[in-house]
Amino acid sequence: MSAQNPTFSQLLRDPTMLLAFGFGSGLAPKAPGTFGTLVAIPFWWLMQGLSPAWYLGIVVVTGLLGCYLCGEAARKLGVHDHGGIVWDEMVGYWLTMFLAPAGWAWALYGFVLFRLFDITKPPPVNWADKKVGGGIGIMLDDILAAAYAGLVLQLTAWILGA
Repeated sequence: MSAQNPTFSQLLRDPTMLLAFGFGSGLAPKAPGTFGTLVAIPFWWLMQGLSPAWYLGIVVVTGLLGCYLCGEAARKLGVHDHGGIVWDEMVGYWLTMFLAPAGWAWALYGFVLFRLFDITKPPPVNWADKKVGGGIGIMLDDILAAAYAGLVLQLTAWILGA
């Protein structure tokens, strides 16, 4: 595979690429990271009723898996952080939503917050994006963006008494 986007049929033949490309959402011609984050919402909806330990366990496992998936996809494409690799956005959204109140309004709020911090990349998100390589680097900037987004979401919930 090359730096150009793979086809959906190519993704179907390569489970690593299928997951790294968010089940195909990373093939979106515009804003693939946003589409990848959207794909994460139904998974969050299924996970939100889990105990905090199970939820966090899933996020940790998918984050560690993401280091491999994103690194391998980048290697196959020959590009460090190809825009179509969106597993990192999915895990970032799930981390943002850890302990979030239930409901679609909170799901949307978490989505907006995560995309805001992922796109604007405040320090140290921008540092991780530029300085840390491989699958860890691809995952780390989204994990840091999720930490910002999650903190704002939790602060909002606390202020509102949700």
